[in-house]
Amino acid sequence: MIELFKQPNIDWMGKAKYFFALSGILLLAGWTSILFGSGIRYGIDFKGGTNVDVRFSQPPNVDKLRSRLGNTEIQSISDIANPNSNEVVIFVDGKGQDESARQSSRERVLGALDAAYGVSESNKPDFHRATPTSLAAFLTEKDPLILSVTAADRYQQIAKKLLDYRDKNANGVLTNFDELSKVDGVTAPVLAAIKNNYVLGPFAIRNVEIVGPKVGAELRKQAIFVTLYALGGMLVYIAFRFEWVYGAAAVLAVFHDVLITLGFFSLLHFEISLTVIAALLTLVGYSMNDTIVIFDRIRENNRLLRKEPFADVVNKSINQTLSRTILTSGLTFLTVLVLFLMGGQVLRAFSFALVVGIVVGTYSSFGIAAPLVVAWNRWRGQGVAAGAGPAAGNKARGSENVPGRLAPAGRR
Repeated sequence: MIELFKQPNIDWMGKAKYFFALSGILLLAGWTSILFGSGIRYGIDFKGGTNVDVRFSQPPNVDKLRSRLGNTEIQSISDIANPNSNEVVIFVDGKGQDESARQSSRERVLGALDAAYGVSESNKPDFHRATPTSLAAFLTEKDPLILSVTAADRYQQIAKKLLDYRDKNANGVLTNFDELSKVDGVTAPVLAAIKNNYVLGPFAIRNVEIVGPKVGAELRKQAIFVTLYALGGMLVYIAFRFEWVYGAAAVLAVFHDVLITLGFFSLLHFEISLTVIAALLTLVGYSMNDTIVIFDRIRENNRLLRKEPFADVVNKSINQTLSRTILTSGLTFLTVLVLFLMGGQVLRAFSFALVVGIVVGTYSSFGIAAPLVVAWNRWRGQGVAAGAGPAAGNKARGSENVPGRLAPAGRR
């Protein structure tokens, strides 16, 4: 492995009070903001609102949409099969779960989009907003086929076929009226009537869905439980793999990472969404991995350096893994930093959680988790060399069985 430092000799445990002070300041600032300041801002997934699915005829200018729509979230939709779908989902804040709330959100988005694209300046109706009833009434009035008596029924059938083609074959947005010539029963007079009296707008609303506050509350509760389950599972694993005090210290350090990250979200006004919860769970695993690497080196050194004070063993273990920690954490940090700076608005909160989490999670492994174990040993009177001082009474049983010392794997 690449070694950035040749035999570093840093007294990490001697600086533990500074680590605790830094964590205390960050926790105090963040949670003062959460409890007495702006608080945690929840995304629409958690607080409820309306999802408006909009499809455009050309790739939309998302920044322009955000400036027009104000306090909304906009997410582009694409997949491998259709990477250029020109479709976005606009998340609109709002209360209520009835049709009036749905219609209010729809009108708000339509008004903003009309202003952004100048649609309201046209005197003709938009074919993308036509309904079967309105289109059938228009064709019946114009009667391009000169049917007179049977006009109503015939034009209702034609209107349904036209709009089925628009919605299913053209995904809600036509780029040219001539596409309608493919529809069965649409003749030149019908097509001419539509061309002369309708326009094709640059977008169409495909769907409007309401996310109720009850669903949002349930998602918040599930997110908390998922995080707690992850921490609980790691506590059990580390307690079994090492000792319970190491598991408790590791879980407290990870919990500390999550609390500080949430504090930064409140201070800098980022929203908590489902993708941020995914980032927090990623942070939990990443921080725990780094902590376990240090703990594993402590266990190895315990077998080799039984007569040294436990704090010195921990210092040596952290110094031995320092190059590995900086290389892995540093490269990961650079990756998520680029994602934060260049990943766009949709990934901004997700990448911000990873940027803060990697820095705090790396520092907590040697600045919080390890000092907690050393503090426990000192409190138990085991901070001196095995077989001396307060630990002398354990000499007959062997230093590997002293509480707080990690026993050799073969003796457990």
